[in-house]
Order: sequence, then C-alpha cells, then structure tokens
Amino acid sequence: MNWRVVLAVLTCSTVLMSASYTMLIPFLPMYLIQELGVQTAEVNWWSSIIFAVSFLISGIFAPIWGAMSDKGSRKLMALRAASCLAITYFLGSIVQTPWQLFGVRVLQGLAAGLWPAQLAILTSVIPHKKIGFSMGLMQAGLTAGGVLGPLVGGFLAEMFGMRSTFQIAAVALTTITIALAVLIKEPPRAKPAQKSAEEPARVTPLRNPVILRMLFAAAVVQMSVLMVQPVLPLYIAELQGSMDRIVFISGLVFSIVGISGVIASPPWGMLGQGWGYRPVLYLSLFLSGIFGIVQAIPHDLTWFTIWRFVGGLTFAGIFPAINAVLTQSSDPQDRGKVFAYSYSVQQFGSVIGPVLGGALATWASNQVTLAAAGAMLFPVVAILYFFRPKAPAPATGMPKALSENGCEVRRELEKQAQAELVAEKESGNSVDKA
Repeated sequence: MNWRVVLAVLTCSTVLMSASYTMLIPFLPMYLIQELGVQTAEVNWWSSIIFAVSFLISGIFAPIWGAMSDKGSRKLMALRAASCLAITYFLGSIVQTPWQLFGVRVLQGLAAGLWPAQLAILTSVIPHKKIGFSMGLMQAGLTAGGVLGPLVGGFLAEMFGMRSTFQIAAVALTTITIALAVLIKEPPRAKPAQKSAEEPARVTPLRNPVILRMLFAAAVVQMSVLMVQPVLPLYIAELQGSMDRIVFISGLVFSIVGISGVIASPPWGMLGQGWGYRPVLYLSLFLSGIFGIVQAIPHDLTWFTIWRFVGGLTFAGIFPAINAVLTQSSDPQDRGKVFAYSYSVQQFGSVIGPVLGGALATWASNQVTLAAAGAMLFPVVAILYFFRPKAPAPATGMPKALSENGCEVRRELEKQAQAELVAEKESGNSVDKA
C-alpha cells in the first residue's frame, strides 16, 4: 500500500481523535453542575478524578494492548480502540449521575490505545528516510486536534447543548473506525528467522537503554506540560487583572501553543532526518526549558502570549524526535509494544503533572509553577546527553537500512560482541592445551 496514503489517512484520523478527546474540556465542570447535579463546592474534585481516572487506567493497560498488537494485528487493535471509544463517548451523553460518568471514563481508559496503534501501523509502512517527516506530521495532527477540540467543543455545547457534544465526538471516532477499516491495509509481516546457535537472543524493549531513556524523557515532558494546566486560567486572570471573559481568553492562550506546534512539528522532523534525531531532541528540550522560564517573567498578558507562542515552536520538536528514536531503536515486531510503553508513561505523567502543579501553586505561586515546569526540562537534557550511547547506534538520524527482523546496526554490534566472546574462549582453550 502507498505509504503516502497511509500517512494521510492516519494524520486525518489523528486530528479527529485528538479533537474528540479535547472538545469536552471547556464545559466539563458545567456539565457536572447543570446536567449531573453536582454541587458547585464539589465540582473541582469531581472534575479532577473524572479526568485523572482515564489517564491512570489507560496507562496501566496500554502495554497490554501494545503487546497484543505485536502478536496479532495492529489494524485490529486500532479498530478496537476507535470503536470502543466511540461507544463510551455515546454513553457519556446519556449518563445521569457523576458516578456513571466516572464509570464511562474508566471504560475509556480500558479502551485507549488508538494513538500508539496508529504509530505502530505507520512505522510498518513508511520508508526509513521519511521517519522524521512522518512523525512530525503526525505530531502536527495531534496538536491541531488539541487546538480545534476545545474551540469546537465550546461552540457545539453553546449551539446544541453539552450532551450533543459527546455524541458528535462519538461520530468522529466512528468515522475514524470506518476510515481505518476501509482505507488501511496492514502489510504482511515476515516470519521471524530461525536463530542460529551463535546468534544472541533478541533484547526485549525494556532492556534497551535507549528506549528506557526515551520513555523517561516522554514521562517528564508530559508531566511538565500538565503541571501548568490547572493554574494557567488563574495566572491569565492575574495578568489581566480581572476574571472578565477569562474562559474565552484562556482558550486563546491555550490554542496559541497548538498553532505554533502545527507550524513547527514537520520542520523539526525533517531537521532530524538530516542532522540527527538526538541532537534535535537535545536542542528542542533545552530551548523549551529556556522559554518555559522566560514566559513566567513578564507581568503582561500580551508578552506572556507571545513567549508562549515562541515556546510552542521549540516544544514541537520534542515528541517527533522521541518517536523517531523509539522507531529506530526497536525491532519492527516490537513497535506496537514500544509505542504503548511511551503512551503509558505519558499517561502517568498526565496524572502526576496536575497534582504537582496544583500543590506547587498552593505552596508558592502560579508564576513559580510555570517557571518550574520549564526548569524541569534541563535535567532531562543533561541525563539524555551524558548517558547517551558511546558506540554507534541506529538512532542518530542517519539513514540506516532496517530489516524486518530488526535494526541491522544493533544486530551487527551484537554479533561483533558475540564473535569477540567466542574468540576469547578459543584463546583460553588454546592456552589450556599448551
């Protein structure tokens, strides 16, 4: 199947997926109060646990779905996730109590796994030299959906009612299911070659230090992003000097980062193809940390928004680089599992981030919380750089051929190490005989 068609279908699906996830954000507290009878004094608590439970459950189950997709069909796993999510969003439109909505969010956590499944499908068909561009485009689609979701969700809730927004999200996910079923054909997988006695056993993903470092980076970055979300509306009101039109203005400030991300993600991906994905990751993390701190300095809403936009341009390079390194550092038959691990640690970061941000804002201030979220990225850069692989590795961004049985460069290094070990044993035997 033409990889360009697959990329186009998956990118469009990603936009709809991300928009459906985020279109409920603007009115969830009002949905709880007006439709489900939650008292105003309790709405913050209910909103927190209803959001967090889905992240927590999906973080636990994502590796399980990923392992199943590697053993079976990645397309079927994507169809499972999309169709089940569509059902849960429809159920969200007919719930009558907050506990019922809580249960629906638990089911959504169990059904999650669409994003890592789509990444696994994509990496199985795209040419190796197009990894950076493709990952950047997918990230741009994810960001674009995140920008459109709250705006569209707020508009639809205003025009047609809050319950109808859940139903429209269900329609969007049903559209994704149909598009994946009709337009995507999963390529046949080569049967694993029989191992010779001298060939070393294949390393599992969680024993690969490169993958572990990327998972660590993904978790911390996601945690830093979610740290600022609980305090951002209050900080914007503080800069504005009033609560006048705070929902609308907060939506614009939220969206400005997404717009810059849509613009910058593909160029960052293409830069990684030529320069190397690790250098791109180091640079984007470092610059994101700088502008994360800079945006907390001005006490003017206009300059704060400008620095948020600039920070979005630098932040856009992080996740495409992480996903490209994960792709190049893993065997094709493990891709579903690897992207599920990445999704899982990001979900746990999404749970910890708001709690940490809220606690820090309570203990210090909203401004300190924003600066701390940026400063958190500097230790990540240091750890990734000083613990980087010293030997040649397939995640440098240089075009290296990959076989269906795994990364050729890594396998060559493993064979060299095995040959040296055999040579040492033979040398020892010769000495004993002498």
